[in-house]
Amino acid sequence: MNRQWHDIEQNTEAWQALRTGKATASNFACFMANDGKSFGDPAKRYALQIALERITGRKAEFGFKNAEMERGHEQEPIARMLYEDERFVEVTNGGFFDLGEYGDSPDGLVGNDGVLEIKSVIAGVHYDTLRRGSFDPAYRWQLVGHLDCTGRDWVDFVSYCSDFPESGQLIVYRQDRDDFKDELKRLEDRRALFLELINDTMKAINEAVAA
Repeated sequence: MNRQWHDIEQNTEAWQALRTGKATASNFACFMANDGKSFGDPAKRYALQIALERITGRKAEFGFKNAEMERGHEQEPIARMLYEDERFVEVTNGGFFDLGEYGDSPDGLVGNDGVLEIKSVIAGVHYDTLRRGSFDPAYRWQLVGHLDCTGRDWVDFVSYCSDFPESGQLIVYRQDRDDFKDELKRLEDRRALFLELINDTMKAINEAVAA
């Protein structure tokens, strides 16, 4: 596996350029849905996005931002600082892990072994996570993707909500590689099929345009 790490700030033009034309861990859930069956519409739309990016060399305008996403970006530094204070660690830049046709941008790196995924969420989502006693299952494949793409040993899922009492604003759940042993293999197999779908989509576009 050819893994290259770029020490680059997220959400910059250079960062966007690195991600263009690549499947990224934050979207792995798109193609992991219906695992073992045919790809659904979300996976096909994502394959089309990546195919167009590869053909044009431009980031496709498929994404969107909403108030919750903006809130998350604004509060992420606060959550990171609280995590550092609570765990007595330093979180360094997550950058971008480039593996050719796919990659990953974790929210931070901890030492040589850990990776961080921070979700700054509304009260209802935070409460559900607190009661569940585990990470939000909606992010399972992103967490698995972090471990797969970075090659690191563990990932901390961090849920942060400033609306909660101070002692409950930060929740941290750690997952080790062994916790996701089955998922790591499933991701590898399914992703290989998804990369084939991207190539097939590119071929279909090029043939249609040339006709």
